Amino acid sequence: MFFEPEHNALEEGREVRAAADVARRGERLDRSVADILYRRASLHTLAALAHAARLRLHPEPVVTYVGDRNINYSNVCVCGCRFCAFFQPPESAAGYVLSRGEMARKIEETLRLGGTQILLQGGHHPDLPLEWYEDLLRWLRETWPSLHIHAFSPPEIFFWSKTFNITVKEILSRLKAAGLHSLPGGGAEILHNGVRARVSPNKCSADQWLFVMEEAHKLGLRSTATMMFGHEEEPAHRLDHLFAVRALQDRTHGFTAFIPWTFQPANTRIARGPLPAPAYLRLLALSRLVLDNVPNIQASWVTMGPQAAQLALFYGANDFGSLMIEENVVAAAGVYHRLTRDEIHKIIRAAGFNPVQRTMHYAPVRTG
Repeated sequence: MFFEPEHNALEEGREVRAAADVARRGERLDRSVADILYRRASLHTLAALAHAARLRLHPEPVVTYVGDRNINYSNVCVCGCRFCAFFQPPESAAGYVLSRGEMARKIEETLRLGGTQILLQGGHHPDLPLEWYEDLLRWLRETWPSLHIHAFSPPEIFFWSKTFNITVKEILSRLKAAGLHSLPGGGAEILHNGVRARVSPNKCSADQWLFVMEEAHKLGLRSTATMMFGHEEEPAHRLDHLFAVRALQDRTHGFTAFIPWTFQPANTRIARGPLPAPAYLRLLALSRLVLDNVPNIQASWVTMGPQAAQLALFYGANDFGSLMIEENVVAAAGVYHRLTRDEIHKIIRAAGFNPVQRTMHYAPVRTG
């Protein structure tokens, strides 16, 4: 049964105070402490703890963001995930694969707007050979050598490994040699195999997602990690997810950031209303406390809107995500937020921070 943690500030007794003291001292949270805070601490308590943890890691009055564009090179996918409103099956007349001319137009516009990278993702297309992706990366690298290519999620990598009967390591090595710079954390949803069997049974398992990320990190490819929550998981599964990411980060130190967002149900095959902003902020704050080895936590204004994202800057987030010049997947689920660079700067400054554009590796970018 799906439910949200119950919490009441009047019920913050000895166990909650003890758990909060662990977080306040900056000590590593174990599963029991994290569970107590998530289920029973007030939102105010979580916010205070998470913001203090954020300031320990990032004491400077800065909030970063990246200038990029999400280019979905294809919407054709054989997975049929129940939460996805974007994909088209291979036989659909609405399926597409972008031409290089269309990609070039999008990239040139991104660069004109001060972007420094593209996020390149598609579905599980059954008919595109691995050479198609390698040729695409070489073309991007040779045509725009300064462009950072942040592309292909773990489910895509694992799908190609199975389809072409090539190891994950070789797939990643070939893509890196062709021009891949880093890996986005998409396709994580909830890293619990039981949940994934219900909502995305044709996609890689939680263990396979983590395996792809570990192989990528071993090859020197940095990546982000994500969580889409509020569909058919329970709160305990979200903790499973956070602790799985933390355990992998302990081994590889390859994640640059963690980005949680809430499931958007419109036009999907999961009948459930979207979670409200307080539920998002609660999970965001917990992620800052649990993921003590992941340096950055991103707010998701694309799904939550600018007001909730601004609040997130006091719930553990130190990064405002992306300029997101283009976004299609969340928009397909009926959620459409757009912000210009000036609007992002205004929101960050109104919260009392200085906006700084960054790269994928969190180096500052000179603009203007």
